[in-house]
Order: sequence, then C-alpha cells, then structure tokens
Amino acid sequence: MTTAVSIPKSGGSGERTAVAARARQVTKAYGSGETRVVALDAVDVDIERGRFTAIMGPSGSGKSTLMHCLAGLDTVSDGRIWVGETEITQLKDKKLTQLRRDKIGFIFQAYNLLPTLNAAENITLPMDIAGRKADPQWLQRVVETVGLAGRLKHRPGQLSGGQQQRVAVARALAARPEIIFGDEPTGNLDSRAGAEILGFLRRSVDELGQTIVMVTHDPVAASYADRVLYLADGRIVDEMRDPTADSVLERMKDFDARGRTS
Repeated sequence: MTTAVSIPKSGGSGERTAVAARARQVTKAYGSGETRVVALDAVDVDIERGRFTAIMGPSGSGKSTLMHCLAGLDTVSDGRIWVGETEITQLKDKKLTQLRRDKIGFIFQAYNLLPTLNAAENITLPMDIAGRKADPQWLQRVVETVGLAGRLKHRPGQLSGGQQQRVAVARALAARPEIIFGDEPTGNLDSRAGAEILGFLRRSVDELGQTIVMVTHDPVAASYADRVLYLADGRIVDEMRDPTADSVLERMKDFDARGRTS
C-alpha cells in the first residue's frame, strides 16, 4: 500500500508525496583545501515509493556515493536525507544500524552469501540475526518471484552465479524493506543471467510493490527501470521516464559528446 509522508523541501515549504527516500542539498566532500574533492554537490532528489529508479553517470560522477549516502552506508558533509519519515543524517550509529537492518535491503555485485548455509538459510539470515521471524506466506511469494523454489536446500557452491544472485535478491526482499539498493547487481553475470535478475527486480516492483534504486552503467539494465537519473560532476543533470535501452544509450552519447567539447 502506498503511503504519503510529509518532509520539508529545501526552502522550508512542505508537501506530501509518496516517497521512500529523499535528499535535500546533500554534499559529500573528501579532503580539504587544495586536495578537497566534491563527490556530491548540493543534490536534491526524491526516490518514489513502489518504483524502480536507476542511477547512471560516468566514472567519478558520484552515482555510487549518492546511493551509499541514501542508504546510510556513508555520511554526508552537508544536507539532509530521509528514509521514509526518518531523517537518517541525524541518527547515532546504533540507531542507523538498526534502521538499515529493518528498513533497507542491499544487493551487491558480490553475492555476499555464507558458503556453509543453504539458500533458504542465507535468505532468512538477516532476520535470524535480528531475532525476527519470517512471514511464511511472504517468504514463499518471494521465493516464487525469483524462481528459487527448487534450489532452497542447495549451498552457494552448488549454485550458478545467476542463482546465487537470485538468493541475494530474495534475501533483500524477504524482510520487506522500505527500499532496496543495488550496486551494479548484474555486473558479475553474463547477459542471460543478468536479464533474469533484472526481470525479477522488475517483477518485485510490479507484483510486490517494492522500491528499488540501482546504480548501473549498462543501458540495457537501466531500461528495466521506471526512471533514470543521470549524474555528472556530483550533480543530477537529467532524468528520463520510461527508458528504453536505445534512448538511454543515446542520452549517454550526448553526455559523452558534451564532455569532449567542454
């Protein structure tokens, strides 16, 4: 079910919008003085609830930094970030760790599965650590969505790379997080396995109401999203709705051409 949250926008005005995460005037800088590098430069962004958002940009554009800050994996130098109605930029480490555990799911290029546990145990591990019981009906629906019904007793070493990433996707979905962040989640997979994972992520949005944010450099991967955000030099410089692989590729070529002539 979609809910509305009220969070002030920059400038102090308020609005009610269905958002899963929001950043206002977020800056992230490393170093100081002449060695200071600005990775994010006063970024404003809303991540829409129940939608699939892709973040793209050239190397060094700040796309992974933005995702890490939105997910509470990295601190900001200035600005404010909310996940749901909670401002994470004001949280102490213990509360932030709890919020990440309870509200956020992660899918990385490396599958991060424990080799001694089978697929089912890997899927429920975060909830087991938190002392929470998985909802059996939801868990079954997740397993069916990612096509793992016949592989739950297999350990990671008995699974292909694509199947291992399905386990990682199911693990992220199983706890019903507010939002899932994926950092190049298909980067280690061949095109067929990558397409399967992207299809599962798309289905989790369409059928399970999940919110997903994915960093990618791949126009085909981005075409599975509802919306693509383009970063350059630490700023969001463009966005595209209902992308296709061809339209994303053409937009990227435009940015490359601008970069060569600037």
